Amino acid sequence: MNVLFLHGQPGGARDWDRVIAALDGAASPVAGYRPGWDGRSVALDLPGNADAAAAVLKEPAVVVGHSFGAGVAAWMAVLHPEHVRSLVLVSPSANGAALTEFDKVLGSPVAGSVLSGLLLGTVGATLSLPAVRRLLGHRLGLDPNFLRAGSRLLTRPRSWRSFAVEQRALLRDLPALEPRLREIAVPTTIVSGTRDRVVPLAAARLLATQIPGAQLKLVHGAGHLLPHQHPAVVAAAVVQ
Repeated sequence: MNVLFLHGQPGGARDWDRVIAALDGAASPVAGYRPGWDGRSVALDLPGNADAAAAVLKEPAVVVGHSFGAGVAAWMAVLHPEHVRSLVLVSPSANGAALTEFDKVLGSPVAGSVLSGLLLGTVGATLSLPAVRRLLGHRLGLDPNFLRAGSRLLTRPRSWRSFAVEQRALLRDLPALEPRLREIAVPTTIVSGTRDRVVPLAAARLLATQIPGAQLKLVHGAGHLLPHQHPAVVAAAVVQ
């Protein structure tokens, strides 16, 4: 079984390490960087990301997306159905209900870019402190190596630009995707935490009614970082 993993925003290939480990050889995983997050390429909108993801596949795959990556996965199923065997949408930003007021601020042309750089740069600098990584690793169950990689990612000006481009894409592309969700014709599982503060649970519930036949799996008490904090749940959805 081939599985394509699409990370969120910000994010990188290491976001899926724990899920791939939980699969324990049950799949052939492909987990790379989406455009704009490898430090070299240019960030793209949601359909552009879908085109880029489809281009790496030689045969149909289970496509797994987290947050922004879930929106990319849904666009793939619409634009490139021949490449998608099934979908697993984790903490999905894939409809208009996923957009919060803060998303709209971050997606504004000037202030959003400045605020995005300040936000990501501050978080990245904070994560550079070993004591902070140990604390987050202990309290949130996050891998210190993942946090160290996150610090490097978030302090890159290229990452700030990619984040700003993708925030504007969310505001433009999710309303365009929403009426096309009914075109998705592959088995779809939506996995969402009941305490997700980034993508409202109501958005996941609505998404389950917008994609024909979609199943909604709730992780009670969980937040947005399901691939890191509940990898076994995500892996089980992939295998199913």
